Amino acid sequence: MAENKRRILQRDHNPHLFRPVEFRSVTARNRVMMSPMCQYSGTDGMPNEWHYVHLGSRAVGGAGVVFTEVTHVAPEGRITPHCLGIWSNEHRDAFKKIAHFVGEQGAVPAMQIGHAGRKASTARPWDGAAPLSADHADGWQVIGPSALPYADNWQTPIAMDSDAITRVMDDFATATRRAREAGFKILELHSAHGYLGHSFLSPLSNHRDDDYGGPLKSRARFLLETLDAIRSEWPDDLPFFLRLSCTDWVDGGLTLEDTVEVVKMIAARGDVDLIDCSSGGNDPRQQIPIHPGYQIPLAETVKRETGMRTAAVGLLHSPDFCEEVIANDRADLVVLGRTLLADPYWPLHAAKKLHAENLDWPVQYERSNIF
Repeated sequence: MAENKRRILQRDHNPHLFRPVEFRSVTARNRVMMSPMCQYSGTDGMPNEWHYVHLGSRAVGGAGVVFTEVTHVAPEGRITPHCLGIWSNEHRDAFKKIAHFVGEQGAVPAMQIGHAGRKASTARPWDGAAPLSADHADGWQVIGPSALPYADNWQTPIAMDSDAITRVMDDFATATRRAREAGFKILELHSAHGYLGHSFLSPLSNHRDDDYGGPLKSRARFLLETLDAIRSEWPDDLPFFLRLSCTDWVDGGLTLEDTVEVVKMIAARGDVDLIDCSSGGNDPRQQIPIHPGYQIPLAETVKRETGMRTAAVGLLHSPDFCEEVIANDRADLVVLGRTLLADPYWPLHAAKKLHAENLDWPVQYERSNIF
């Protein structure tokens, strides 16, 4: 009998996925991070009741960190006319209610900020997702590192001169201050998916011959200066994340090896706390081998080669799979997007599946915890 008992595998009632994790002065209750996901539902960059309920319900549902969608630092930096922004104090004040409620539910309120660069000025997905010309009623002129459009029939961006670069850096610094004043406790810079920071890093979109182009170290200069601008306004005791596309998935483009070198530069600075490892989005020729967990090797490699903490993202749905990623130290957070769109209460359901005893249901919903 004793021998048989030893042979029976017992679930750990303190699964790794639901163990707290600290970043500077901030503790997240578990390793589930809600991915920034555009809702295309704002007016003049302002969040509204949709965003309050959308983000608040994921906090109620048990996520450890709840991120806003990418929130743009300038009107011309928006992906679509309906995307959110934080370029005024009015935007800041509208976000305060959201940040407060998310925090009250036990999640860490977090904001991702960004600038869409040459991929700005597009229609939202259910309106066709087409690029909008500069003279379109809802469009505007886009900018980028070089005068290279993202694809055929897209706007040709104006190559940024030194004044434009300085202006964008100032926009990032001011947006950071407003995010802090709104009550967010984690900030993330979106430098992936072909948006402005990524387009400077990739040789496919950056053909400059000045200090911001050419070799990888020079192409990384825009990103590093953006980090300087953000950290000038973000407190030392609050964590700062960075989302990168770790590869372009295109021959001749940014590679995982390039990303490792860039992250080593960042690690040496000591001011970024986690690399959020995504990929692609900078060139329509990309060939992405999409399957559940397809980007986990990116997070795993960056973590192993640089010593930086990482987050894994991309078609993660199974609680057991997510537990494996964290338990085997392949990444430090799992980032859930579509999974949390489909089920705001996925963390609560996952905790039950994993027999976790370290995630409490909201007291208002306890009577539903019977299925």
